[in-house]
Amino acid sequence: MSDRDRKPPFQRGGGKGPDKRRESGRRTPWRDRDPGSDEPAVLYGWHTVAAALANPERRIRKLWLSENAARRLADDHIDTRVTPEIVRPSLIDQRLGPDAVHQGLLAEADPLPSPDIDTLPPEGIVLVLDQITDPHNVGAILRSAAAFAVRAIVTTARHSPEATGVLAKSASGALELVPIVTVQNLARALTELNDQGFMTVGLDSQGAEDLGAVKLRQPLALVLGAEGKGLRQLTRETCSVVARLDMPGEIKSLNVSNAAVLALYIGASRLGLMG
Repeated sequence: MSDRDRKPPFQRGGGKGPDKRRESGRRTPWRDRDPGSDEPAVLYGWHTVAAALANPERRIRKLWLSENAARRLADDHIDTRVTPEIVRPSLIDQRLGPDAVHQGLLAEADPLPSPDIDTLPPEGIVLVLDQITDPHNVGAILRSAAAFAVRAIVTTARHSPEATGVLAKSASGALELVPIVTVQNLARALTELNDQGFMTVGLDSQGAEDLGAVKLRQPLALVLGAEGKGLRQLTRETCSVVARLDMPGEIKSLNVSNAAVLALYIGASRLGLMG
């Protein structure tokens, strides 16, 4: 998961600062500029922590390892970058709760900063998430986004999960590979993407035509709505196209993370990005 061969042409800004609150000096009227708290991102699990350690843009504050995890990192020649604290797995259980599958690794780190939306490259695919709040779903979407070399994920400052904990674990290292652009107003962000030449395609069961039949072009923004609610009305109206995902079986709707990977496969195939 630390392979950065398909890294986007723009960089996440380095240094300390929450991913939703990072200032870049550019005028970004709908970015969240609230300084907020200095709470760290909590990262746990092998792929999640190993990818964070491999990311030079991620500042690690604290690292707890079991003896087995420390030995595995050493065997794989992964630099811990900070002096780890060797602890019993039960201590990590107490920190995270008994249901967290941490594999003996827990890191506290600075959140990654959020790039500006006007730095997105005019090529490839970005994903836009309209109030998808389940961290498992967003983490799974991030993992699929990394697999399809998605340039960025655009989401809102409110009504979206923090890039920490369960989301980071579900992303299995992809949090370090796919930039997250955080905006205050999604309709304004979509308008900006339209103005930048993106084809913005909302996915909705009531879409006028099947996504596979839509003539797609780059740069492409695929817009996904929350399960149950779907796309909000203003989001739908701001998209340049609203399409559906047709399926031959009796069940006509998918979990949003499954819909994302299907839409990405269709989009990447149609745009010639699979090679």
